[in-house]
Amino acid sequence: MIKTILLSAGILLGTVLQSQTYTPTPENLAARHQFQDMKFGMFIHWGASSVLGSGEWVMNNRNIRAEEYTNLLRVFNPIDFDAKKWVATAKNAGMQYITFITRHHDGFSNWDTKQSDWKITNTPYRKDALKQLADECHKQGLKLFCYYSLLDWYRSDYQYETGKTGKGTGRTQKSNWNSYISFMKAQLTELLTNYGEISGIWFDGHWDQLDNDQDKTLQSKVNWHYDEIYTLIHQLQPQCLISNNHHLTPIPGEDFQAFEKDLPGNNTTGFGGAGVSQLPLETCETMNDAWGYNMTDRRFKSFPALIHYMVNAAGRNANFLLNVGPMPNGQIQREFADTLAKMGKWMELYGSSIYGTRGNIIPEQPWGVVTGKGKSFFVHVLHQPDQAYIFIPAVNEKIAGVSLLKDRSTLKFKQQPEGVFIYLDGVQLDDIDTVIQLNVN
Repeated sequence: MIKTILLSAGILLGTVLQSQTYTPTPENLAARHQFQDMKFGMFIHWGASSVLGSGEWVMNNRNIRAEEYTNLLRVFNPIDFDAKKWVATAKNAGMQYITFITRHHDGFSNWDTKQSDWKITNTPYRKDALKQLADECHKQGLKLFCYYSLLDWYRSDYQYETGKTGKGTGRTQKSNWNSYISFMKAQLTELLTNYGEISGIWFDGHWDQLDNDQDKTLQSKVNWHYDEIYTLIHQLQPQCLISNNHHLTPIPGEDFQAFEKDLPGNNTTGFGGAGVSQLPLETCETMNDAWGYNMTDRRFKSFPALIHYMVNAAGRNANFLLNVGPMPNGQIQREFADTLAKMGKWMELYGSSIYGTRGNIIPEQPWGVVTGKGKSFFVHVLHQPDQAYIFIPAVNEKIAGVSLLKDRSTLKFKQQPEGVFIYLDGVQLDDIDTVIQLNVN
């Protein structure tokens, strides 16, 4: 087991290469490895839809016509938006990257695009939010990923006639798919040309056209022009990672696999069920129920629950992308900020058991999971075990010592051919996560 987890980066990257039919560049492979090391990121859903305080799907859910929805240009004015505070909030939470909604399904662009008038610089605010955020991420040392919607409820050239959503937005002009694909490629070129290093493009919306495909993977690849789009991205910025929230097994050209509101391999929400690939993995979740700002959503997830989600993701070799939906004035609401601050304090103590680690060392146990890095394992005891010991099976390397991570106090252990027994007699277990470090000779 030890030999399996402590594989060199070269072997890990070789495994990734075997799962692709395109050849990632050395810069891209290095970026994948760094992405896996970062482990914790902030997702930000925000835009003109935030004004209505009912989530980012409000245009679809209320069947708001495009001509009516355009009125949001006159009232979206995030005068309290402060990119420095956003990035500092993420950084202080222990997050190492940000994935920002540049354009969601309502088609509104959060940057000064030249391809559309439906954008933030045509609001009373006038400023380019993405430019401010990109500059601040680069300044404070966080990586920036751009969420980009493949579908569009606003534009008439999008193939809305066959789409599954956005049926009530009043479009009557015949769509023009080639025009729409050209529009997307032009916008992606802007994102990857005018804002410095972009660490990844996070696509969403593929599923809007799924029912029209005879082959739900390959035919979609042709319809969405993924070969062209993915090649364009990798040509403009070779290190830029591509993910697509299509809930399918990754297709060639994608660099990490995204899971929505579920841990890899699970399917409690209906979004999961796809096979887990050898690519880097990421799972995203919200801090309440909504993604975009919803003023009546009070179902805030607790600090312990979010720590457990992150630890369980790391134990399955996945990053945790935790979403905030800032208010229309540009501020991150207090409930989110307070919980993120607590997570940052936890990461100051226990981040070494998360950052740079790999998972899938042993299957999830009733008491928790295990992560590994270098010559160390980290046993995360999330639940009271049934007995006064923890058993780690199939440990082939010599264990030099076992201790609590928080204070380095040593624990009794016994290594047998079948594994390692760690004894918890007299140990006061932490209410959230008791982290035990095993060092290998």
